[in-house]
Parts: sequence; C-alpha cells; structure tokens
Amino acid sequence: MAVQEPSNDQWLVALRGPTRDEALAELRVVLMRGLRAALGGQANRVESSVEDFVQEALIKILDSLDSFRGECRFTTWAQKICVRTAFAEMRRSRWRDVSLDEVISQPEGSTAADPQLDPERAATQTMIMEKFRRYIDEELTDRQRTALLAALGGMPLEAVADRMNTNRNALYKLLHDARKRLRRRMSAEMLSPQDVLGAFGEG
Repeated sequence: MAVQEPSNDQWLVALRGPTRDEALAELRVVLMRGLRAALGGQANRVESSVEDFVQEALIKILDSLDSFRGECRFTTWAQKICVRTAFAEMRRSRWRDVSLDEVISQPEGSTAADPQLDPERAATQTMIMEKFRRYIDEELTDRQRTALLAALGGMPLEAVADRMNTNRNALYKLLHDARKRLRRRMSAEMLSPQDVLGAFGEG
C-alpha cells in the first residue's frame, strides 16, 4: 500500500515545529527525486551538484514558508523552488569563468546576416545589425555599452552586475537609460523597432 503524502498543513506544522529535522529529511528525498527528473539528460553531468542545489533550495523553502498560499500541493510548490534554484545556479556556473571582455568582444563577421536568407533580406539584416551596433558605440557611455552588450550576449544579469561591481537595481537603471538613448537615436534615424523586427522576419 502506498504511503499517503502529508497534507499541506502537516508539512507546514512539521517544518515549523520540533520535528523539523525529520520533515526536512523527508522533503530532501522528494526534492532529490524530482530534481533529477526535471534535469533529465543533464542530471548525470551535474550529479555532484544535485545535493548542493537541494540544500540551497531547502534554505529558500524554509525562508519562504509564509508565502505558501496552499494553491497547490506543498511538494509541488517546493519542487518549483528547487528547480528554479538549480537552473539559476547552473547558469551562474556556466558564466563563472567568463569575463565581460569575452562576452562583449565580437569576432569579425559577427554582424553578417544569416546565409539561409534570400539576398535582399540578408542585405537588409546586415544593414540593420551594423546600424544598431554603431548606435551602441556612438550613443552609450562605456558602462552602458558594456552592460548592454553583455546582456545581449546572454550573460545573466547577476553575473553582469557582479563583474561591473554594482547591484541588480543599479544595473537595471543603467540598461533602462541605455535603451532610452538607443530609442531616441533610432527615432532620429527613422528606424523603428518594427523595422528591426521586420528585418528578422518577426514583423
């Protein structure tokens, strides 16, 4: 006979009471099993870190118990926190040894159009990309340019903020101001966001 899972209220009482250690041990097993399933083919590659991901998630779960509203099973809510924690840490690990210079430096030909496009679309795409990069170079401060190119290069904002010795709020403001400057330049050059999206087949 299958063992019945504790109710939401039972989990909350256990994690807040004298039996917390036992409840954490039980929840750890649930999260380990669920996280390995969520990671799928990546599980073997990061197996050595799975326990660390779960431990970090458990700390976040305990700190967030008051935010649980009971709209789903407690273990479902906890598993979502665990999966988000794991993927966030995996993203950070991927970029841990990557410098800002590596992200923002673009090799020759990086603004070339997709060779699969027809010649007219390819020429338009190349022109748009070159214009956009020129606007970045001409309109933005060094810090705005660095932040925007790093973000466009895929570096997580946490990593960008860390390497620029700032915090997320200050980085958001920096990126916001950079985008405002670019929008003004694009407007002055009669280049609308719709033109840009259209050049890439998204208009």
